[in-house]
Amino acid sequence: MSVVVDEALSLIEVYCERRVSPDLREQILIECSRRGNSITIVERRPPWKPDFGPEWSSTKVAQLRYDDTAGTWSLHCCDSNGRWWPYDGVEPSATVVPLLAEIEADPTGIFWG
Repeated sequence: MSVVVDEALSLIEVYCERRVSPDLREQILIECSRRGNSITIVERRPPWKPDFGPEWSSTKVAQLRYDDTAGTWSLHCCDSNGRWWPYDGVEPSATVVPLLAEIEADPTGIFWG
C-alpha cells in the first residue's frame, strides 16, 4: 500500500467525521472508501420510507485520485450517470488539503448541491 495514499485517507476520514455533527449522524453520514489510488467520498442517508427497507442510500460526492508519476492528487466530480469527471475548479496538488477545502467551499454547487 502507498504511504502517501494511506496518509491522505487518514486526513479524508477526519474531514468526513467532522463534516456532520454527532447529533445528526442518525440522519446523515459522510464516509470515504479507498480503491487503489482513489478515495471516494459519499453521503449516506437512512431510508425516508419504511417500505424501502433498512438500507441507507449513498450519493457520490467527490473522488480524489493520486497520480504516482506526477506525485499529485486531482479532484473529480460525479455526473448524474455515476461517471467521474475531472473537476476544473482547482489544480492538482501534492496534498489533499486544498482539494478538501474546495469540496467544502463547493463554489459551483457540484459536490453538496
